[in-house]
Order: sequence, then structure tokens, then C-alpha cells
Amino acid sequence: MLPRRLLGATQISVSALGLGTVKFGRNEGVKYPKAFRIPDLDYLKRYLAFAKDQGVNLLDTAPAYGSSEERLGELIAGDRQSWILCSKAGEEFSEGKSQYFFDSYHLEKSVLRSLKRLKTDYLDVLLIHSNGEDMKIIRDYEVFQTLAQFKQRGLIRAYGMSTKTLEGGLATLKAADLAMVTFNPSHREEEQVLDQALSARKGILIKKALASGHLAQIGGKDPIGQSMNLIFQKPAVSSVIVGTIQPKHLKENIAAVNHALGIEV
Repeated sequence: MLPRRLLGATQISVSALGLGTVKFGRNEGVKYPKAFRIPDLDYLKRYLAFAKDQGVNLLDTAPAYGSSEERLGELIAGDRQSWILCSKAGEEFSEGKSQYFFDSYHLEKSVLRSLKRLKTDYLDVLLIHSNGEDMKIIRDYEVFQTLAQFKQRGLIRAYGMSTKTLEGGLATLKAADLAMVTFNPSHREEEQVLDQALSARKGILIKKALASGHLAQIGGKDPIGQSMNLIFQKPAVSSVIVGTIQPKHLKENIAAVNHALGIEV
């Protein structure tokens, strides 16, 4: 079973591995090395039950993930309390391309739509879905002030940004509850964010731990284990998000996380 870890100074307890759900609802314009079919709801229902049995409680989704939010809403209906839901705002994906909207009007419209799609009254975590211009988003749009208001209204429990730059990650730590950053053996540019998060008591979610499936970039005989060992050397890490839809791969990833944490099952 996966251990649970607190998300920074929040009272939100997340599984050390979270399930990314882009493959639940979108197979267009993605960066994975192989094409895939979006599974049907019956398959996903069994898959989520399997993930839950393995100790997974964190689901990561976004409006830009096609029909992922709507499908999750159907899949977890009646079992909302078992899951920590993390969604995003700022990116919209349609007709094969992304558009970005970071003003307060569109962020509110986005979060209310996510709540409706997910059939819930609140999100545990809301992240700004950066287009790469982290500092412009933070400074010009004052996104964290908007998200703080959502938190006060009870729409979300915690907030942050899925960042793409070191500067953006560090700024997010100062203004928000958590940051989602890329970190793996072939991408260590944002390592300072992980180090500063510990003293700042801010949560860290790791994306692209397996280089979006491009494991050759990581290299070595055991790239999954190598990546998880590196990631969990950082005590600030709350959870690593992995986007597989194969039970076999999920189990392998969980075993690598447990091994990195010194837990033998």
C-alpha cells in the first residue's frame, strides 16, 4: 500500500503516487511516444477500483484534458470522499490546440465548470495551468489573489501553479500552498524549488517524473526506479503524478515509489 504524505502545511493527505488522468479523456496533441485509445468507462471504473485498492487517493485532472473531468465525475459519483481531486484552470484545449485565459472572470468560470463536471462542491487542489510565462501570469493577472478568494469561498481547499520555470516555481512557493514542477534525472532545472519548499512548508507535486513516457531520456537499467529514487530524496515532495492507464505499469510505479521510500511490500 502507498503511504500518505501531507501536502505542505495543508491538512490534505495525499498518496505518494497520484494518478494523472489526461489519458482518461484526451489522446490528441499529447506528447507520449505511442498513440493510445481512450478507454471506455467500464474499463476506467475497474481501473480506478484497482488504483484505490493499491492505496492511490490523488487524482490529477484539468479542463484541458478533454473529457477527463466529466468522466471522473461519473466514475467517482457516490465515492467522492475517497479521493483527493486536483484540477487546473487557465488552459483550454479545443480543435487540436490550447488557448490560455488567466483573468479572474475566466478562472472563476473554469473552476465552477470543473465543479459541475466533477459533480462536487469543492476541489481539494486548484492549480494554474501555466503556458510557460509563469511570472507574467503571477504578476500581470494576480492569479493567486483570485485563487485565495476561491479558497475563502470554500470552492477549493488549496491552490498553486503547475509551473514551467525555476523563477515561477520559487514565486509560487511564496504566494501559494503548493507548486507542481517537473523533476526527473534528465530535467533538474527546478530542483531549487523542491529544496526551498521544505523550509517554506509548501507542498510539492511532481509532474513528468518519467519524462512523459520517454524513458530513454533518463537512461540506465531501471529508469523508473532511478527517477523515483531521485524524487523521493527530496523530503518536500508530497506526491508524484503518473499518467498510466495500464494496471501493470501502475503497479510497477507504485513498487518503485515504495522502494524509494524504503517500504518493502
